[in-house]
Amino acid sequence: MKFKFPLKNYTARDLIRKCNYGEWHDKKYGKTSYTRKLSGGNYPRFHVYLEQFDNHFDVDLHLDQKQPSYGTTAAHSGEYDGPVVEEEARRITAVISELYGL
Repeated sequence: MKFKFPLKNYTARDLIRKCNYGEWHDKKYGKTSYTRKLSGGNYPRFHVYLEQFDNHFDVDLHLDQKQPSYGTTAAHSGEYDGPVVEEEARRITAVISELYGL
């Protein structure tokens, strides 16, 4: 699920961290993303990629149900929509709105 926010007084990184997401560095691909665990283990977890622009940033959110497994084809157990992902998007929006005083 993709959505966007204006940039005001915070960086995209600061805002997503205020939503209880931890930074995650993928050494293989050299990408930084953010995760929020739903249990004591690494999975399931919400996973966010951010793209920051001059006056707004995009959030690309999905739910990782389990670790990706790769064989002859890529298998990823991610949910990109549905009630759980929609509720998390609403939670993120509420936290950021409160920080912005909306």
